[in-house]
Amino acid sequence: MGQLGLFDLENRLAELSRMGDPLEKLSVIPWHKFEARIHHIMMKPKLSNAGRPPFKYGMMFKIMVLQHMYNLSDAQMQFQIIDRLSFRRFLGIGSEDRIPDEKTIWFFRETLTQAGAIQKLFKLFDRYLNEAGFTAKKGQIIDATFVELPRQRNTRDENEKIEKGEVPDGWEDNQAMLRQKDLDARWVKKNEETHYGYKNHLNVDAKHKIIRDYAVTPASVHDSQVFEEILDVDNTRKTLWADSAYQSEETRGKLFRRGIKNNINRKGKRGHPLSEFQKERNRERSSVRARIEHVNGRLDVMIGRWIHCIGRLRAAARIGMTNLVYNMTRYAYLARYA
Repeated sequence: MGQLGLFDLENRLAELSRMGDPLEKLSVIPWHKFEARIHHIMMKPKLSNAGRPPFKYGMMFKIMVLQHMYNLSDAQMQFQIIDRLSFRRFLGIGSEDRIPDEKTIWFFRETLTQAGAIQKLFKLFDRYLNEAGFTAKKGQIIDATFVELPRQRNTRDENEKIEKGEVPDGWEDNQAMLRQKDLDARWVKKNEETHYGYKNHLNVDAKHKIIRDYAVTPASVHDSQVFEEILDVDNTRKTLWADSAYQSEETRGKLFRRGIKNNINRKGKRGHPLSEFQKERNRERSSVRARIEHVNGRLDVMIGRWIHCIGRLRAAARIGMTNLVYNMTRYAYLARYA
């Protein structure tokens, strides 16, 4: 195969732009803000000038963004950077530039994960959204969705010990196996379906459908237990929508004390079914609450069938990064029509 000349390359990039390269729409993201924060997190004393210079942190962070947009592993990411012109243009990589391998990509993500940096970067972008005029408006919607892990084939006794926070007998003697076991993930059954992994608890504003806060817990944690943690006190409208799983005397009390109007769906009880008026009110509430289902649908596409990682710290980083990338793509869409 012949090599592409300079003009051939420019023509192909122009054609990608004409066809609507989605990565060009992310040019509105303040990448320099992320790079500055990551540089502070990654900064460590340099012992010598030996070895190759590190890759730019801004480019490495963009690689993480691409991974979550297209659900790519580290090895797949390395291949796609080599293969795809649109990726290389987005990352600012020229034909003669070095490309990070999968181990370098893993190490960069792991460093940010262990530093607890992802939620800080999420908050950083949320502050930028507020400065850019996309403040939380028209009330807040809360929901939680399962994030599955590949199912582990443990015995009943092993699962019972894990639930108690113990390591099953014999596992510590086999460190290779233990490293592949997630001791933080949990099983739960909901609506006759069994789930294994974690939950992504979300707070979305009703106006922009932007994620304003989130929390990651094992799948067995009930939605209502994280309810207060992710409440948004800055939303311009003191109203909250959620499904009936959040409805309780305790929740109603918390909302009343904060001056937030309760638009949580009602649920019937045995011997006390909902009246026709209550059913109609639920339908009205659901017409607004459904906006968070659009967000969940997009997150499901980005995450895929399940996430591949071990432990709550890594799961929280993966899920949090997906939430952040969703907000980036949502902002890029909104900014075009602002």
